[in-house]
Amino acid sequence: MAKKLTRRSMLHLLGAAPVAAGFTWTDAEAAQAARSAQVVKRATTGKPVAFKPKFFTAHEYATVRVLVDIIIPKDERSGAATDAGVPEFMDFLMADQPPRQTAMRGGLAWIDHQCEERYDKRFLECTAEQRTAVLDDIAWPQRAKPEFAHGVAFFNSFRDLTASGFWSSKMGVGDLQYTGNVMVPEWKGCPPEALRKIGL
Repeated sequence: MAKKLTRRSMLHLLGAAPVAAGFTWTDAEAAQAARSAQVVKRATTGKPVAFKPKFFTAHEYATVRVLVDIIIPKDERSGAATDAGVPEFMDFLMADQPPRQTAMRGGLAWIDHQCEERYDKRFLECTAEQRTAVLDDIAWPQRAKPEFAHGVAFFNSFRDLTASGFWSSKMGVGDLQYTGNVMVPEWKGCPPEALRKIGL
């Protein structure tokens, strides 16, 4: 197991830059990262080449893959966040945005530190129930304890970034069932069953 983080090193990681500010991105930046993440690199044989992160360490990237799938799991309508290329999207975005890197790296380290304090192992080695317990403490800002403020800021920004990556991907657009601007030759008003449902 890796050497445990001390409280001093954790505060240094998290205090180097405001956590929430480190995750601010424009719509154009998110769209560009999504386009980049959807490019599948192929070798001369035509087979897909395994993605190699430019920003994340191997451990961080594995943690990101687990976290995004907890946030957007596979269901009957579409695949999980990893199926949509969200981890690749995040890596492209982080590699191109150095001011945001400390917040991301510090947040991932914060989650590992919490798991080590509670269960004596990092997030990836925890059971599903243990992971859920840690994330439940930071997923709802209004209910979170003050000492979890950094974790709350990180997780809510990470969740927003996961959603941006997923719903700007081909899979995410399909999941929304968005058809774009479709010509309606004749508008007949609200369907009768919808009117009945609201009591009109």
